[in-house]
Amino acid sequence: MPNAFNFNASPFDCLSLDEQHLVRASVDIAYFPGDAVVLDVGVAPTHLFVIIKGHVTQTEGDEVLATYGPDDCFDGCGLMTGRVGSRFVAAEEVVAYQLARAAVNELIARNTTFGALLFSDLGQKLSALAQRADQHERQSLTLARVDQAFLRPAHTVDAATDIVAVVRLFQSQRTTSVLVTGLPGGALGIFTNTGLQRAILDGRPLAQLAVGALASSPVVTMRPSDPLGDAMALMLRRRVHRLVVVQDDGQVRGILEALDLFSFLANHSHLITVQIEHAQDLPALAQAAAQITRLIAALYRGGTRIGLMARLVQQLNARLFERAWHMVAPADLVANSCLFVMGSEGRGEQLLKTDQDNGLVLRDGYTAPPDLDAICQRFSGVLASFGYPECPGRIMVSNPDWRGTVSAFSQRVRQWLLQPEGDSLLQLAIFLDAHAVAGDATLLATVRERVMALATDNDAMLARFAAAVDHFGGPAGWWSRLFGLSDEGRAISLKKAGIFPIVHGVRSLALARRVAATGTAERIAALAEAGVIDAALGDALVQSLHFLMGLRLQAGLAELDTGRPVTGNVDPERLSSLERDLLKDALAVVKRFKLLLHQRLKLDVL
Repeated sequence: MPNAFNFNASPFDCLSLDEQHLVRASVDIAYFPGDAVVLDVGVAPTHLFVIIKGHVTQTEGDEVLATYGPDDCFDGCGLMTGRVGSRFVAAEEVVAYQLARAAVNELIARNTTFGALLFSDLGQKLSALAQRADQHERQSLTLARVDQAFLRPAHTVDAATDIVAVVRLFQSQRTTSVLVTGLPGGALGIFTNTGLQRAILDGRPLAQLAVGALASSPVVTMRPSDPLGDAMALMLRRRVHRLVVVQDDGQVRGILEALDLFSFLANHSHLITVQIEHAQDLPALAQAAAQITRLIAALYRGGTRIGLMARLVQQLNARLFERAWHMVAPADLVANSCLFVMGSEGRGEQLLKTDQDNGLVLRDGYTAPPDLDAICQRFSGVLASFGYPECPGRIMVSNPDWRGTVSAFSQRVRQWLLQPEGDSLLQLAIFLDAHAVAGDATLLATVRERVMALATDNDAMLARFAAAVDHFGGPAGWWSRLFGLSDEGRAISLKKAGIFPIVHGVRSLALARRVAATGTAERIAALAEAGVIDAALGDALVQSLHFLMGLRLQAGLAELDTGRPVTGNVDPERLSSLERDLLKDALAVVKRFKLLLHQRLKLDVL
């Protein structure tokens, strides 16, 4: 057998030298002219095929399921079941390696990763990928456990202890915090240097001031086994600098401080947060905004989970937008309104900066400033200067259509829901992802509650709402474009091919079930818990969404590196054989989900 076999292609790139020798000793070359049937339905396959030249299409009836090109392999599933379930036809002249079934079985027995990458579903393949030794750089420190970071000893005092005694403890133990017991209701509190500043400003003698009066309670806790990435997200969300690490039996293990956590993770998200918090003007905020893209690039190249990265971006952007709004809007307007974001930002699924999607809900009875329009125009301009382009569809606070009182907004959304005309279903879809970032969040919550109360089991409306999942074609068409087998351009929009069908399909089912969550993963979890979708399909949808988001981010970062406009479209030449394999799996999940939507929401009768 020639030595030219490409062991850098998946799943063969996980083989040892001995296993590679087995492949070389067991493989032959096969030739198929154009339109030749390589494998037909019902036959018992004897080989695994790896394409050297040409393309093979996999069909069921008249439907093209997938297209295979150089370095792709097929039909592993047929080898596993002993029967081919699809028809494989040479789309053009094909030259391929054929690896004997006995050798494939021996490789599976020797190498579990090879078997997982060859036969398993998307989630198992991604798990196998994460465990491979040669993928160590993709492992993120954010997956480490909390107890792997430095935990400071927890010192405890009674609530009646005076402040002077606590300061002596600070000095003797070289600490800046103590846990406080004996608080009303048995809650555990914490007293830090910040509390000491409040004690001094209180004016009463410190020797007569009990620490319990100034302790913060309840404390924010984590378990030793929790991922450090989740601890980082919790600190950012709760705006605390310390977490109390508590074991399952209730015993305090120690204190995780922000500086220790971020030193361990060695990224700059905490520094960006501090920079945002301490910014005194808009130029200082702009400097913080510029750091976010660099942070995302560093986290991605370090292997951080896509879901965690998206949550971090959502929290950083929310704090950035909140600070900018406070600098632009008068305090009275901030207190009597709710600034909210929508789209991927609202769902917590944005990575690189995208168009602005935001709105403003005003309190009923509140008289807005006469220059409200100018204030909102300035805010949109500020975000644009931060790198968030204005929305081409003008879905922004600078557009009066996306400002209004609670009553006016509720009426507007009611019309979108009950009288779907023109772009109203699109506007409804956008609003369903709304997430508060500044001001009084209860104002937005009130509008959302009224919307959910009006959500009906109107099958026709839900079908029209969900029908958008079919606007961009099916997976087979995208794979023809990937391999240059169609007349369309070769760049692939992953948003159209897979991300949008998942997001909007889940959003449609969530509306039908009145699910309040805005994130796609959270909506999927709620739908699975309610039995609307199978738990296994729910897991596959989340895995597929995050894989597609990661692939899109990779493409976007490559565009930034080369100075091109960011589209996030896939360049086929940048996809490895493993990425093509995983993309096939992800698009297959999308297809299965769309079939469920057609059945569940009766889309075919439109």
